[in-house]
Amino acid sequence: MASKAESPPPGLLRELGALTTSTYRLSQGFVPLLRLLASDADVTRDDLAQAVDQAFAGLYRHPLLRQTERLTGYLRARRLIPNEQSTEDLIRFMVDQAVARSPVQVPEQIVDEFWQFFEELFSSPELKGLGELSLDMVRLVIRTYEPLLVEIVNILKAGRRFNAWQLQEILRRAALIRGDVLIVRRQIRALRYIKPFFQTDPRDFKAQAQIVARMVREFGPFFVKMAQVAAANADFLPEEIARELAVFHEDVPPMSEDEVIQAFVESHGKPPHKLYLDFDPARPVKSGSIGSVYFAKKPFAEDGREVLRPVVIKVGRQNIDREFAIGKLVLGLAIMSSQYWAPHSKLTPFLRAMQEQVDEFVAGFMAELDFDAEAANHLRFEQRSLRSTMWRVPQIYGHSRRIIEMEYLSDAASLTRALASMPSAERRRFQRQVSERLLYTLLHHVFVHHEIHGDLHPGNIMVDRTGTLYLIDWGNVVGLDGKWGAVWDYLAAAVTADTDLLADALIRVSTQPEATAARRPQIKAALDETLRKKGVTPLTRRNFVTELRRGGFDGLHARGQTVLHLMSNTQQTGLVIQRDYLHLSRALFAAAGSFGSLYENDPKQRLAADLLRSLVRLPVTLTQDRLHDELGLLRGRMARVLPLPRGWRARIAALPSA
Repeated sequence: MASKAESPPPGLLRELGALTTSTYRLSQGFVPLLRLLASDADVTRDDLAQAVDQAFAGLYRHPLLRQTERLTGYLRARRLIPNEQSTEDLIRFMVDQAVARSPVQVPEQIVDEFWQFFEELFSSPELKGLGELSLDMVRLVIRTYEPLLVEIVNILKAGRRFNAWQLQEILRRAALIRGDVLIVRRQIRALRYIKPFFQTDPRDFKAQAQIVARMVREFGPFFVKMAQVAAANADFLPEEIARELAVFHEDVPPMSEDEVIQAFVESHGKPPHKLYLDFDPARPVKSGSIGSVYFAKKPFAEDGREVLRPVVIKVGRQNIDREFAIGKLVLGLAIMSSQYWAPHSKLTPFLRAMQEQVDEFVAGFMAELDFDAEAANHLRFEQRSLRSTMWRVPQIYGHSRRIIEMEYLSDAASLTRALASMPSAERRRFQRQVSERLLYTLLHHVFVHHEIHGDLHPGNIMVDRTGTLYLIDWGNVVGLDGKWGAVWDYLAAAVTADTDLLADALIRVSTQPEATAARRPQIKAALDETLRKKGVTPLTRRNFVTELRRGGFDGLHARGQTVLHLMSNTQQTGLVIQRDYLHLSRALFAAAGSFGSLYENDPKQRLAADLLRSLVRLPVTLTQDRLHDELGLLRGRMARVLPLPRGWRARIAALPSA
C-alpha cells in the first residue's frame, strides 16, 4: 500500500509523457531550418519562410503554450491585465471623446445605435493567450526582416572565412538595422503629442490641427504620405485639420545637406556642385514625403554653343524604403498589440482585415520609391502630351534610381498658388478654363490611354497664365485594363444604392474573391446598414427622377461621397481590397480634391455647374485638341516635302498651332 501511495497519479504521468513527446517534436520542427542554413545552396525567401513556419508550428503545438492560455484567462478574469470589460471601457472613453470633440452636436440616438451595432458584431475565435500572442508578434517581426535575413544567410554561405567585401556587406545591413532602430525611436517619441492633443479644448480645432501636424512631421515620410491621402479626403475632416494636412502637399521638412550630397555621390559618383551651377543643397524649393526639389543651372549644347539652362532636380530621400517598411511594421505591431491592450473577440476580424489592408496599401506606395520607374511613366506621358494643347508634362533630361532632372517651368505655379495669386476679376474665367481642361485630361487618360495619374492632388498640378496644365510626379500610375467591369459595377451600384450589385463588385476586387464570396450575406447586410444610416435610398426606374429631385444637390453630393466611403466600411466583415483598386480610389480622391481646391471658397453648386458645362463642351474641347494634333502632323509633312533650306524647315515644324 505504501508503494501505491508514493507512485505519481496516472494523469501526471500522461502529462509528463505528452510534454516529453511534444518537446522532441518541437526539436524536430527546427530540423528543416537547420538543414536549410547548413546546406551549400542559396536560400530563397520562400524556403526560409517555409522552414520558419515549420519551427513556429511546433512552438504553437507545445503544451506549455496551452498553459499560457490558462494563465492569461486567470489574469484577465481577475482584471490583472486588460480584458474585454477594460476594452469596452476604453471604447466608451473614445466615443465620449469623439462626441465631445465633434464639430457638430451628435444626437444621442446615433451614439445608442453605435453601441447596438457594436454588440451585434459577429464573434470570432477565443482570445489568444500571452504566449501565442507573443509568438504572433515575433513571427511578424521575422516576416518583415525575411528579405534581410535571406541576404545575410546567403552571404554567410559564401564561405567560412569572410573577405573584406562580405564583412562590409554584413556591416551595411547591420547599419540598416541600426537605422531602423532610430526610425522606431523617432516614431515612439512622436507619441508624446497624444497627451497634449487630448488636453486641448474639444472645440479648438486649430490647436488640435497644429498638434496633429507636428506629430505627423516627427513620425516621418511614411506617415506624411498617409497624411497626404487624408488631406485628399478633406470633406470628412474638420476644416482646420484638413488645412494643416493639406500643407503636406506643398511643404514637408527637407533632407539634410549631407543626405543630398550623398545621393549624388551614389548616383553619379560626384557631388552636385561638379554637375550644376547655383545648386544649394540647403535650400530646396519644395520638399515632399519621398524627396525634395531643387533649382539649378546646367550647361547644354545648342547650335554648337554651350548655354546655361535652368533645370529642376528631384532628389529621393535616403533609406526611404526603410522608412516605409518600418512604418508598415509599426502599424502592424500596433494593430496586433491591440489584442493585448484592448482584447475583445468581436474586434478581431476587423483588426485582422485592417492589418491586411494596410499591407496592400503600403505595397502600392513602395512602387513610388524607384525614380527609374517614375521616369518611365513620366516619359510615356510626356510623349502623349506633345499631341495636346490642354496639358503638358515637363521634359526629362536624365534620371537614376534616386535623382530625376527635368525641365524648369518659369511661368507655371501649383494649382493652389496660381489660384491664390489670381486677380478676383480673372478668377471665375480661370476656374472654368482649368476645370474644363482638367476634366478633359482625366477622361482622355482614362478612355484613350487606359491609365491614370495615381496622385493628382493640387500640388502635382501646375498651371500657367494661359490655363495650360503641367502634370508632375508620375511615381504612381494606375492601369485600368481589366478593371473596367468591376469599377463600373461599383460606381453604378454605389450611386444607385444597389447593394446586390455592390456586394458582387466588392467581392470581385477583394484579395480573395472565392473566400470572400462565402461571406456575401454579411457584406450585403453591412452595406445595407451603411446606406440606411447615410439616408441614401435605392434608385430604380420608377423613382429615379423623383428621388433625385427630392434630394436636390445635397442628395447628389451624398451619393457622390457614398462612392468613396463604402470601401472603408467593409473591413468589419474581413474584406480586403486589392492594392490596384485601393490606389485607383486614392487617385479618384486626389483628383476630386484638386477640383475641390479650385472651388475651395465657392458654393458646391458652382463646381457642379462648371463640371456639367465642361461635359457638354467635351466634343468641342476634343475637336480643338485633335485639330492641334492634325495641324502639327501637317506642318511636319510640309517641312519634309517643300524644297526649303534646313533652317526654314525647322521653323515651319516649330510654328504654334494657334
